[in-house]
Amino acid sequence: MLLTRVFLTVAAILAGLAVAAGAFASHALKERLTERALEIFETAARYQMYHALALFLVAILLSRVESAPSTLAVAGYAFIAGIAIFSGSLYALSLTGIKWLGAITPLGGVAFLIGWGCLAIAAWQVK
Repeated sequence: MLLTRVFLTVAAILAGLAVAAGAFASHALKERLTERALEIFETAARYQMYHALALFLVAILLSRVESAPSTLAVAGYAFIAGIAIFSGSLYALSLTGIKWLGAITPLGGVAFLIGWGCLAIAAWQVK
């Protein structure tokens, strides 16, 4: 299924980028950012990894469950949106110091919650 391949590919890329971001923070940014900005950057990388793994789980479930519920696909898209908005806004905030970017972050958190909620609904719907 195409959606399974897309989610698996995107999950692998996002997980790899999370590892790269964490290494970048530990080495290149340690001396350039304040302690608080570095903490924000590391939070972004951590949540990116958690949700890349969740996306991987969604892709595996899509490939294994016959007649997978549509809520499973919604969960995958929500995890991708959450990573882009939540982690993306935190990366930008930590690197630029532009405070209003923090106002966008909760929208990504809502996307994560939608993803987990849809995953729970899909799990309940599996026959």
